[in-house]
Amino acid sequence: MKSLRTILVLLLTAGMMKSLLAAETAYPVKPVRMIAPYPPGGTSDIIARIVGQKLNDAWGQQIVVDNRAGANGGIGSELAAKSPADGYTLLVGNMTPIAANPSLYSKLGYDPLRDFAGVTLVAAGPNVLVVNPALPVKSVQELVAYAKANPGKLNFGSGGAGSPAHLAGEMFKSLTGVAMTHVPYKGTVLSVNDLIAGQVQVVFSDAPPAVPHVKSGRLRALAVTGARRTLLLPDLPTVAEAGVPGFALDNWWGILVPAGTAKTIIGRINTEIVKAMQTADVKERFASLGVEAVSSTPAAFDDYIKSESAKLAKVIKASGARAD
Repeated sequence: MKSLRTILVLLLTAGMMKSLLAAETAYPVKPVRMIAPYPPGGTSDIIARIVGQKLNDAWGQQIVVDNRAGANGGIGSELAAKSPADGYTLLVGNMTPIAANPSLYSKLGYDPLRDFAGVTLVAAGPNVLVVNPALPVKSVQELVAYAKANPGKLNFGSGGAGSPAHLAGEMFKSLTGVAMTHVPYKGTVLSVNDLIAGQVQVVFSDAPPAVPHVKSGRLRALAVTGARRTLLLPDLPTVAEAGVPGFALDNWWGILVPAGTAKTIIGRINTEIVKAMQTADVKERFASLGVEAVSSTPAAFDDYIKSESAKLAKVIKASGARAD
């Protein structure tokens, strides 16, 4: 016969389970915080606000965007990782803090593969390989030939160690065998400005800062870094198409939650965001940022993060890049 204590424990456990299930079913019942681990006005911040507004419209609950910049997105990512796994903290993660930082920092306050659960991808887009028009190259193959004929003469700028522009440059060096010197800046826009001024010769730039200068003739675009072409510059080949087989590097953004968040809550968030990514206004607004609105299942996003982490680990190890 069961003791009174055992019966009480069973009743309490059943009550707690019932309360948890009720909370999951009712979710969300209060404002949700969405951490954007970069400063206001950047791509991550804008994506957070677009997605947040769609969730607000669907749920009738306020989505509060919380900008926590620093350490290549690591400060905000660590904050999200250590938040309660209750569905009320979301993270707009992207390639650098989620897939690159573990290989860039000897000590990191979070483990992306252990501390997060993926909800869905929301955006992806390539960088653009641009050069100063004074450089006598008009194709990727000509750039490779020039670099090999002039070792040590080419500098490539980026928005900082571990940025997509930096990783794209290191991947390019690794796959082509060319020697270029990395020049980090405190933002991609600054590297593009110096490219125009001739202080650096090559930048694997985010699309928004580069495309206007390409169209005005102040920069020459040679290729895009992604696995496929971009609608912003449909006639521009990918780096792989232009003669560097195996090259593919897209920046990406996705929504994550702390590990341990209930699958029912993850499913509810996923459902609403996937709907939002298919709307014409979101696609249009994302396109203006130089990215494409995309979506995925939670499991597919988790698998994508693992594959991206493994790919970037090889690039970073080969380059010797560190961000400590």
